[in-house]
Amino acid sequence: MTGLGAISPLGNDVETTWNNALQGKSGAGPITHFDASKFKTQFACEVKDFDPNAHFDRKKLRQLDLYAQYAIVAARQAVADSGLDSDESLNKNRVGVIVAAGIGGLHTFEEEAGYYALNEANGPKYNPFFIPKMIADIASGHISMEYGYHGPNFGTVSACASSNNAIIDAFNLIRLGKADVILSGGAEAAIFPAGVGGFNSMHALSTRNDSPETASRPFSASRDGFVMGEGAAVLVLEELEHALARGAKIYAEVAGGGLSADAYHLTATHPEGLGAILAMTNALEDAGMKPDDIDYINVHGTSTPVGDISEVKAIKEVFGEHAYKLNISSTKSMTGHLLGATGALEAMFSVKSVQNDVVPPTINHAPDDLDENIDYNLNFTFDRAQNRPVRAALSNSFGFGGHNATVIVKKFEK
Repeated sequence: MTGLGAISPLGNDVETTWNNALQGKSGAGPITHFDASKFKTQFACEVKDFDPNAHFDRKKLRQLDLYAQYAIVAARQAVADSGLDSDESLNKNRVGVIVAAGIGGLHTFEEEAGYYALNEANGPKYNPFFIPKMIADIASGHISMEYGYHGPNFGTVSACASSNNAIIDAFNLIRLGKADVILSGGAEAAIFPAGVGGFNSMHALSTRNDSPETASRPFSASRDGFVMGEGAAVLVLEELEHALARGAKIYAEVAGGGLSADAYHLTATHPEGLGAILAMTNALEDAGMKPDDIDYINVHGTSTPVGDISEVKAIKEVFGEHAYKLNISSTKSMTGHLLGATGALEAMFSVKSVQNDVVPPTINHAPDDLDENIDYNLNFTFDRAQNRPVRAALSNSFGFGGHNATVIVKKFEK
């Protein structure tokens, strides 16, 4: 990892996002993207103070859904951070872009569908940018065109596991020798009527409208669903010798990745965490690491009644007694759930944790708010960040459809 970029509910760059996470700040508040007063859920973790006109000209904005805007800005940060933009010897034929989205241009789809419904009597009339604004791969395309990167270019879609899939794909393509550098991550912007209404209809979202800031409360007995977030994170993955040759700073090393399927239910995780167990086990095997080598797990931890329990079961099964020596935290308690972008943002948190030997907290837990199905002898890093050596961090992402993806990052040692 040689470059990082982020647009998140906690800040519009990496350092602001990271520092606010360490302070345990919540990114939740009343929805401003639309009038949500008639919705069951009226709050979310929105990106704040993002002005598209400060980043794109009027002509370009006509081509970009909000999710793609977030992706491009995060990619620009990551490229600048990595120094790739100033490397005149860079072989752009060997630089790729893999940026995920679980949904893609939902707002664009919603706007166009509504327009057609209003004008049906006069025949269909669509914006010529409708399809290329909406599709979930288009952020990768825009980023490659902006920089002239001709390497592998696509988007991954596996619901809320999408951007962990993107990171693992980038990792494997570099290992296979197909690229020297790949910008990888995810973006999402679904805090609009269709997104909120759709998840409301599934009873997936918290409805704690009286206290948005405390609504995302992973591992607490009173949790009642996830809080929707939005934003993007992009990470630069680079082959080691290539990075050393150009004198790049190295944040951390990608050690391995694991994939699996629950093959169980459309939306629910397996109650015993079987898919999560397999993904984490596969990641450890891929990395050539033992459970004892991991110091921190950034859990999927969405604050849903079933999901949190199954992930805890999986961690205890994979890590055994070492599970009680780990730090575990859910940064979704602060950022909300960024859907297809969540894995990338949480990979960024994992990298920063390894770099700085500190674990961000799980907020919004009250000492008496205990679920009898959760083992509180585990260290969930409640309330405050904790300083500790972090040799390696494991990050889980699970998605509708039973998709599971686990990424492991570790300290870089020459």
